Amino acid sequence: MTGGGGLVGIVLVSHSASVAESVAELARGLAAGGPVAPVAAAGGTAVGGLGTSAERIVAAAREVDRGAGIALLADLGSSVLTVKSLLMEDELPAGSRLLDAPFLEGAVAAVVAASAGAPLATVESAAAEAYTYRKS
Repeated sequence: MTGGGGLVGIVLVSHSASVAESVAELARGLAAGGPVAPVAAAGGTAVGGLGTSAERIVAAAREVDRGAGIALLADLGSSVLTVKSLLMEDELPAGSRLLDAPFLEGAVAAVVAASAGAPLATVESAAAEAYTYRKS
């Protein structure tokens, strides 16, 4: 935790704006019933195409920053690389962390944990645990 006392913020980074927004909507809906952690979608390019925008990721991270850390989940290769680059260049708020988790299930787990007031390390563990969800 980076201090503050607010909820961990969540940023969903996808190559598609509609995918990021839909996953954010689903995660918020499943975490409802009390305060919901701040969630921002950072999908697509600045001109609305498929791709990744460093500027959109930075803006989303600043939007959800409440001082308790920021969990970033990314969907595919270049979105992961863009987030890693932003972290290495200190372009994201302090306490930002890229989570190694499946995008959809990890996002839901992260938002639910963050909404319950969990610290960043617990949010990260909850999201990573989503790799173990079995469907058969």
